[in-house]
Amino acid sequence: MRSLDWVVVGLYMTFTVALGLWLSRRASRSMEDFFVGGRSIPWWLAGASMAATAFNVDTPLYVGGLVIRRGIAGNWEWWSFVVAHVAMIYLFARLWRRASIVTDIELIELRYAGRAAALLRGARAFLFALPINAIGIAYGMLAMRKVVESLGVWTQFGVTGDDAKLWTVIVIAAVVLIYAAFAGLWGVVATDFFQLVLALVGAILVAFYAVSEVGGLDVIHDRLAETGRPEQTAFFPSLDSVTLPFTTFLAYVGIQWWAFKNADGGGMFVQRLVSVPSEADAERAAWLFNILNYVVRAWPWIIVALAAILVLPDLEDPETAYPMMMLRYLPSGLLGLVFASLLAAFMSTVSSQVNWGASYLVNDLYRRFVVPGASQRHLVWAGRIATVLITALASAVAFRLTSIGEVFRFMIVLGTGTGALLILRWFWWRVNAWAEIAALVGSVVTAVAAYVIPWFGGETYGSRSLTTAAVVTALWIIVMYLTPAESPATLDRFYARARPGGFWEPVRRRTGLTSWQNLPDDVLRVVAGVAALLGANIALGAGLMQRWGMMAIALVIAAAGIAWLRSPRREPA
Repeated sequence: MRSLDWVVVGLYMTFTVALGLWLSRRASRSMEDFFVGGRSIPWWLAGASMAATAFNVDTPLYVGGLVIRRGIAGNWEWWSFVVAHVAMIYLFARLWRRASIVTDIELIELRYAGRAAALLRGARAFLFALPINAIGIAYGMLAMRKVVESLGVWTQFGVTGDDAKLWTVIVIAAVVLIYAAFAGLWGVVATDFFQLVLALVGAILVAFYAVSEVGGLDVIHDRLAETGRPEQTAFFPSLDSVTLPFTTFLAYVGIQWWAFKNADGGGMFVQRLVSVPSEADAERAAWLFNILNYVVRAWPWIIVALAAILVLPDLEDPETAYPMMMLRYLPSGLLGLVFASLLAAFMSTVSSQVNWGASYLVNDLYRRFVVPGASQRHLVWAGRIATVLITALASAVAFRLTSIGEVFRFMIVLGTGTGALLILRWFWWRVNAWAEIAALVGSVVTAVAAYVIPWFGGETYGSRSLTTAAVVTALWIIVMYLTPAESPATLDRFYARARPGGFWEPVRRRTGLTSWQNLPDDVLRVVAGVAALLGANIALGAGLMQRWGMMAIALVIAAAGIAWLRSPRREPA
């Protein structure tokens, strides 16, 4: 990092802070302004923010580590979530916006009632706002540490070891807090947009220089074959694959997307979906996120990782491949720009996680259980204090972590098994609060047991996912049938607000209200959307790898999905 690089980084940081502070007036009027932008955020800004939130500094490092260890096929670990994210468009986006809530956890006391609902709301708010959220933020901080250490940023100032780790966390957390604490969601999404653009430009620049060094895209596969690693460019694992066990691949595509804790959207994405002006805007935002997430962003990182296998064959930590390639090839000025792009990716995600976690602490714990009559100004300041608390906790956790990929996989397993219930609570009247409590407790206990007790979870990620999903699903189904359904008044109130499709016949008869959702048609659109996105993604990758037959097949699949989506949407029966 030379003087010109630091000038570029300094200009970016100054711009980000200034934009956040300029928008702070939008967040000062009420809790709704602070946490959901007064429900006036444009759909394109909300969708870009969702994509920026999913694009953390850990993401290119994580993807690079996946590709080096498992090849292109390793990306099914996160590509598999496309099913849940397309379902978010057609099954849940309108329902979430129609619910008119501040957080997704607030839905609990709309869908359920009584002590069980209050207990569930409080427990989920605490668990997801503090320990789980802190781990999520911390592994982003871990990735930032790896970037800073790889680039030797602090060694230029004579700072090394734990002191360098400390200053990395302090400086970045301080900048994020300035605009996240004062500007609320408007500040977060506005800076997210610019951070996303910068992050994508940075990724493309690194890929361009890396490909130029190895001799072009057309030689990567051949050169990998010469080194004895032709499987690195395979899009799907073989039945006898050692790098990616086929059982693990089946867990990705067959279990992960429906069993995960955010199977119905969840968390930060819901915060964006409820912040836009209308239900149609919520769908548009979700679509933009999916296109950016599954078609646009990943291939520059994959290409850099494939090139790194050739030029850095003895790299001890594969997750440092991306920053090492930056340092190796980028000239002064561009290195600063790409470093700023990684700062942008980190800051966009951390600011989103901090604001989202604070919304749980304030809306679902503090206002609900401590000061239910607090003024709006009081709640806004409570939100600012909560952002500081969450950031401080995450910073402490960050020093204990070492592997981005391992933490990512543990976070997935931690919520495995709850997803099916979260989906069904929208479409089946019989789901009750006790079932969701059982799923929540069971997912935490079972996930920890699967990692701590070898004979319980098995040796592979696939076996741990299968075990956790099976145990938790069986547990909440048993509890649901052993406990009474929610009261008719509670079910009627929820149905009148959301008007979902599915199995609500007793409620429809009582209320005389019809559904606003054609569930069978929407499910078919989910299938078509998945075909369109995965087809486009694989077609792009196959084209870059010059595998023309696979590209043609993928384009046909994508075109068929798009054609179905363009057909008129059927009205509810």
